[in-house]
Amino acid sequence: MEKASTEEALELPSLPLPLPTIPSNVKLESLKPPKYSIVSRSEVGTSGRKISLLANHFKVSVNAPDAVFYQYTVTVSSEDSRVVESKRIGRKLVDKLYQTYSSELAGKRFAYDGEKSLYTVGPLPQNKFEFTIVLEDSFTKWSPVADGGPAETGKRTKRSFQSKTYKVELSYSAKIPLKSISLALKGVQSDNSTQDALRVLDIILRQQAAERFPMKVKNGGCGEVRTVEITVYEYFTKHCGIELTYSADMPCLDVGKPKRPNYLPLELCSLVSLQRYTKALTTNQRATLVERSRQKPRERIQILTDALKNNKFNENLVLSACEISIGRQLTEVEGRILETPRLKVGNHEDCIPRNGRWNYNNKRFLDPKKIERWIAVNFSARCDLSQISRDLISCARNKGIEMERPHTLIEEERHQAAKAGPAARVEAMFDQIIAKLPGPPEFILCVLPVRKNSDIYGPWKKKCLCDMGIATQCISPGKINDQYLTNVLLKINSKLGGINSLLEIEKPSILPLLKDTPTLILGMDVSHGSPGRSDVPSIAAVVGSLHWPLISRYRASVRTQSPKMEMIEALYKPSPDGKVDDGIIRELLVDFYKTSGNRKPKQIIVFRDGVSESQFNQVLNIELEQIIKSYQFLGESDVPKFTVVVAQKNHHTKLFQANAPENVPPGTIVDTKIVHPRNYDFYMCAHAGMIGTSRPAHYHVLLDEIGFSPNDLQNLIHCLSYVYQRSTAAVSIVAPICYAHLAAYQMGQFLKLDEHSETSSGNVTSTGSILVPDLPRLKKNVASTMFFC
Repeated sequence: MEKASTEEALELPSLPLPLPTIPSNVKLESLKPPKYSIVSRSEVGTSGRKISLLANHFKVSVNAPDAVFYQYTVTVSSEDSRVVESKRIGRKLVDKLYQTYSSELAGKRFAYDGEKSLYTVGPLPQNKFEFTIVLEDSFTKWSPVADGGPAETGKRTKRSFQSKTYKVELSYSAKIPLKSISLALKGVQSDNSTQDALRVLDIILRQQAAERFPMKVKNGGCGEVRTVEITVYEYFTKHCGIELTYSADMPCLDVGKPKRPNYLPLELCSLVSLQRYTKALTTNQRATLVERSRQKPRERIQILTDALKNNKFNENLVLSACEISIGRQLTEVEGRILETPRLKVGNHEDCIPRNGRWNYNNKRFLDPKKIERWIAVNFSARCDLSQISRDLISCARNKGIEMERPHTLIEEERHQAAKAGPAARVEAMFDQIIAKLPGPPEFILCVLPVRKNSDIYGPWKKKCLCDMGIATQCISPGKINDQYLTNVLLKINSKLGGINSLLEIEKPSILPLLKDTPTLILGMDVSHGSPGRSDVPSIAAVVGSLHWPLISRYRASVRTQSPKMEMIEALYKPSPDGKVDDGIIRELLVDFYKTSGNRKPKQIIVFRDGVSESQFNQVLNIELEQIIKSYQFLGESDVPKFTVVVAQKNHHTKLFQANAPENVPPGTIVDTKIVHPRNYDFYMCAHAGMIGTSRPAHYHVLLDEIGFSPNDLQNLIHCLSYVYQRSTAAVSIVAPICYAHLAAYQMGQFLKLDEHSETSSGNVTSTGSILVPDLPRLKKNVASTMFFC
């Protein structure tokens, strides 16, 4: 079962991350003073039905707002004057320092981040200290049982080395006033001292939680058993006589049960041999992890309150010194349930979602496309390709799609599957396709042997979309029924230019502020490689709306960029001679113009995903500036009005119904009490949480030149959760961002194909010592489609 983290038990505002590198196409000397600043909240929304909620935010009372944290830099060096940077040594030395020199430090307790920073409430007696600390370095040795027997099964023996001497220096660094937090809670804008103070509180709380994992001991000779709090390190050193070395500050293994944990240090454990280890979890492993860590709302509430109780934050001496106390009750907050958007499907029928979901039983797609020349191919999957084709045709006709019989069915040759690599298998399959068809098909159904992470997927998509310009749908069917086939057809119809459903307010458009003014909607996201992989390019994807005044049709533009770069580099990309813009935004502007009656956007709404609060100003003054330059490059002097919204899912806030055990209803919104005291933000749970506890999306409005009222903007965002064409359920975050995720993922598979290739498609540009290969461009006939659906 998932353990409640400190961040979840006590929700603190996001801490600033190190500023990312400025995009390579932005010159430092060209940076001007910020043109845009983050807007403040003017009012809150009122539409919708009220609902009583609880949030996993706990009240923090600051009774000594004039208290000041003093920061000291910690420098550790060994006897030979070499600097020591080990967290393990650092924590042991600081603990020993306090035990030995408490009187010289005026008895002050402190919080230590394990690296170079130490914090106290009020100053130490001096600005600089130098201490000598002696540590006895020892380790546990395993002796063999007998004659070459495995060492791990033998008896432990303790062996000590000679003591080591270290020099620890404490140097005054900065003052961090606690008052900045009080001012921030009142909405007073301040400098970075607020974030600095929050960082100190976070270090204190983490340290407190880490020093607690309970132990039962007998009380003297009376036989009574009582529970005491002790660290795992203390238990093994004091009670077991085992000195821990390298794992003293590492996470422990919990080999107990959910209600009776049993923690073991890593260095006392050994892995059974021949077990496979991978740095990144597979899709199935991640799914299993998520499945086993899911908790129903009431279970999660209990875990949160228990964690707060067990961590005993109010007993922390550093917090007590500045008179900070933490409440134990979840925050009561009033939310609103927005009205569910109505949909239009085929035959002019209305479709009213129930609990955030709908279906196409006895219904047709709004604009079904006719499919005449198509084929189906099978990469050695164990299935009846002919039966799948017949079932798909039957289901398609029930949904209004005129789907002819496939021109041919092609099975992969067995020797190809057994011997050839993925790219070669794809090429061999296309050799068969070309030989059996008089011309290219308009659509290919591809059956893969495995559902997730098939090595065929990337080469197949690249061949179809970049080389041939053919729409394709990959499937790996298990149980085939009408619902499965309908979901497949939702994707196929969207890729071929059809429309499955529209919002009732789209056609004819009655969307406030959008219906009379050409408006482009952008969804932007950057996908990074696995943690620890600094050599894998990041993938930037932007989708833009088409066919104004609709808000349900999109196309995507995708580029590679420097690894781990969060700001999008290729929004505006002029050629060296300044005559051509090869950037992302130009593509989207041109297609908007062509599909919207030769109208240019006068308003642009930007939905940005994946950025933290410390990067908001960069979104406004780097990315938005690039979008404007791309617009002006097309010969436009007037700049559109912008509304910029950041969407975040990577946060710890959870919402619960106060009077019911179920998840909050879809459409639940909160824009009071637990939101930012000054900035314009709100939480929205647009989707239905069927399993586990729903996590709302956290929306931050950075700029609103268009002038939406809170009701209009919140309703627009809610509606954009119902236009996701490949699903029959509201999504948890606006569809343009979901589409950007899909496009980045799908095009990113092309890079996996070329990772071990000597010649990669496209040009290769150098960024420092890291080569960033360009993505292959899509054929024109599929580039403007929803190929990513």
